[in-house]
Amino acid sequence: MMRQYFHDIAAFLDTCIRGGEQYKCWFSAEASDFVRFNRSAIRQPGHVRQIYLSLNLIDGLRHAEVTLSLAGDLAADRAQLADVVDKLRDQLPDLPEDPHLLIATEVHSTEHIVASQLPDSAEMVDEVLTAARGHDLVGILAAGPVYRGFANAFGQRNWHETASFNLDWSLYQSRDKAVKTTCAGFAWESAAFEAKFRNALEQLDILQREPVTILPGEYRAYLTPTALSEIIGMLNWGGISEKALRTRQSPLRRMRDEGVALNAMVNLMEDTAGGLAPAFQGDGFIKPEQVALFDHGRLAGSLVSPRTAKEYGIETNGADGSESASSLRLEGGTLPVSRVLDELNTGVYISNLWYLNFSDRANCRLTGMTRFATFWVEGGKIKAPLNVMRFDDSLFRILGDKLLGLTCETELLIDSDTYGQRSTGSSVLPGALVRDLCFVL
Repeated sequence: MMRQYFHDIAAFLDTCIRGGEQYKCWFSAEASDFVRFNRSAIRQPGHVRQIYLSLNLIDGLRHAEVTLSLAGDLAADRAQLADVVDKLRDQLPDLPEDPHLLIATEVHSTEHIVASQLPDSAEMVDEVLTAARGHDLVGILAAGPVYRGFANAFGQRNWHETASFNLDWSLYQSRDKAVKTTCAGFAWESAAFEAKFRNALEQLDILQREPVTILPGEYRAYLTPTALSEIIGMLNWGGISEKALRTRQSPLRRMRDEGVALNAMVNLMEDTAGGLAPAFQGDGFIKPEQVALFDHGRLAGSLVSPRTAKEYGIETNGADGSESASSLRLEGGTLPVSRVLDELNTGVYISNLWYLNFSDRANCRLTGMTRFATFWVEGGKIKAPLNVMRFDDSLFRILGDKLLGLTCETELLIDSDTYGQRSTGSSVLPGALVRDLCFVL
C-alpha cells in the first residue's frame, strides 16, 4: 500500500540524520491509466506507476536538495536513500547560508484519503468509443489515483490520496475546424458525458456552415468556463503572488496600490478544500481551506510562501514556492446557462482561447486567440462559425465594468498537464457574459 510505503521511507530517513541535521521530503506518486484516441480508435494505451521523492537535508541555514525516482522496493530504495543523504551531507559545508529559509517546526500531521469512485478505465473507454462511432474523435483519457506526502525530522507526516479522471477530446469536422471539450471529475457520470457529447455534436454540425469574418472592434461576447479558465489562469503568472505584489511585478499591482477594483460580482478564492491538490506544501506548512483573493471585486488577499513570509516578516498561508494557485474557485452569478444566447443576443460565443500572454502587464492587459468552436451569434441564435480572431483587452475591463453576468452553473476543470506527472491543479468556474470585448485582428 502506497501510504505505508511512504511512512516506511520517512521512518528510514529519521535514522539517517546526524547531530543537528534536519530533513524534509516531498513524496509524489501516481498509478495512472492513459489512453490516446485518434480517428475514434485507441492508438496508445498505457499504465504509469511512478514514485518521486524530493529530499532536502538541512544543517542550520545551509541546505541541499535532490529529487530521485524510487522503485517501490524498500530494500533497494533504502540503500539509494542512504547514499543520497551522504552525498548531500558532503555538499553542505560548501553551500552559502540561506537567509530566507523557513521550515515548519510545529508538527501538524494530516491525512486525507478519498476512496476511488472511478469505474475500470476500460468501461470509460468503451463509452467514449461507442459515442464516437462514425465521428473523428481525437483526445486523451487520464485516470487513476495520485498520492502526495510530506515528512520531516520533527515527526510531521502529511498524506493526501485521491483519484480522478480527465477526458480531453476534440471532434473534427475538417481541416482546423473542431469542437474541443473536456469532461473531468472524481466520479464518472455517463449522463454528464453523454450530454457533453451531444452538445459537441450540435456545435460540430454548425461548423459545416460557411465561416464568417468580423472587422476588428469591440463586440459583446460570452466566454465559456473553459475559455474563462485561460484568462483566470493568467493570474498565476505572478498576479496573486505576494512577492510579485510587493516588488511591483504583479499585473494586479494597481489593485493594491491604486485601489482599482473589478466588478462587485467577482468573488475568487483559492479553494483547497474543494480541489484536487493536497492541503499542505513542500515545506510542511498547512494550507487554509480557503484563501479569499477577490471579495466583491476588491483584492482581498494573496498567496504567501514561507520564503516570502520570512523575507517580509509576515505570516505564510501555505502557498507553494511559486505562489500560484492550484484550486481556484470563482463564485457563480445569476445568469442561467439556458439564457446565455438570448442575453448575448448579437456577438461572439467563445468556447476556447489559447496562446495568451500579457500585452501590457502593468495594466493587466491580455492578448490571445480564439480557438476551435467560436461562433457568431445574431438575435440569440448561432449563425455561423467565426474565423480565428485575436483579442487584446484588460482583465480590469473584462471582469470589471464590462462584465454583464456570470452563469449560475459552474464547471470543474482539471489541469490536463501530464508533463513528468499528472497535475493536481483544478478550477471551478462559471461562464462570463462581457460587453465590448476588444478584438484587434
